[in-house]
Amino acid sequence: MKKIKEVIVVEGKDDTKRIQRAVDADTIETRGSAIPEETLNLIKKVAQTRGIIVFTDPDFSGEKIRKVISGEVPNAKHAFITKKQGVPSRSDGSLGVEHASVESICEALSQVYTEDDAAGELISKAELMKYGLMGNPSAKKRRERLGEILRIGYVNGKQLQHRLRMFEIKHDAFLAAVEQINQEEAND
Repeated sequence: MKKIKEVIVVEGKDDTKRIQRAVDADTIETRGSAIPEETLNLIKKVAQTRGIIVFTDPDFSGEKIRKVISGEVPNAKHAFITKKQGVPSRSDGSLGVEHASVESICEALSQVYTEDDAAGELISKAELMKYGLMGNPSAKKRRERLGEILRIGYVNGKQLQHRLRMFEIKHDAFLAAVEQINQEEAND
């Protein structure tokens, strides 16, 4: 079992249990998107000593937690699973890390990103529109698939340019992902 040096920030105890089935890691649980001040202070303290990996659910609440933590810990690392990887096996559960397979968790943790607002290439809004990622009836579906391919999670059209830059997605990787989406759509 792989040992993770950083502390993994998750939403709840079920996420912790699932992560610890996949890797040897310590976790901090936010217990939802309204992160208590004491928990946020603990995350900031641990980030200074061991580092943190934010690994939240691929939904609105998970994104809200990422934003809050990123605002307080700019050098936080991020791991993502796709919505498909977080679907519960039974219909009575909610989407989340606690439903991801051990393999999906290990894969996500092997491909973590660190935010760096100033470093990434700027992919223009005109390009995002040209490639059907904004201002297009199928834009949401295409952005969702782009986030899966690039492993940067789903964001709305306004946030996509920032997310691509923040995670230093290179222009050639962006274009390759768009081409993959185009091929998949052509084969449907």
